Amino acid sequence: MPVLPNRAALPALTCAAGFVLAVLLLTSRTGAQDKKPAAIRSKVVTRADARSTKGPWGEMRVHFNGDETFANQAAFAAIAVVEPGQAVHLAHRHVEEEFLFLTEGSGTWHLDGREFPAHKGDVLYVEPWVFHGLRNTSDKPLTFAVVKYQPKGVKGPPRPDDRKDEVDRP
Repeated sequence: MPVLPNRAALPALTCAAGFVLAVLLLTSRTGAQDKKPAAIRSKVVTRADARSTKGPWGEMRVHFNGDETFANQAAFAAIAVVEPGQAVHLAHRHVEEEFLFLTEGSGTWHLDGREFPAHKGDVLYVEPWVFHGLRNTSDKPLTFAVVKYQPKGVKGPPRPDDRKDEVDRP
């Protein structure tokens, strides 16, 4: 014969059992225990809706930040206005591929240890783990758009060495 708890404990046990049952029912219906947020759908993110980050270097408006898309496990898209003599950050590298579109102004590209003049209309493509950057070396604001992504089902190449990922000059 089973052992029953004393009568004083029954309300607490009933409540706990009901809570566990509700959680199990909800997660079995929705798959919530292992479900990631759905990939973003086609949409426009306005400048007003983009998250603004400001610093002494200028302002960046982030439209997408780590969002999953149909083909990418994480995507980043932003527009930055960089003040004269400034850069958003030092030359850096990461596992994601990246495109930078210079839409206004001029400056200096940094790519894999070399520097090049940067002009309106230039586009920079960067492979995984290649040092890159953009500095406004003019006396007017510089504007660029950036798109960075990591495709689904494609494992990024391993880190090539143990150097820091952001440096003044690699």
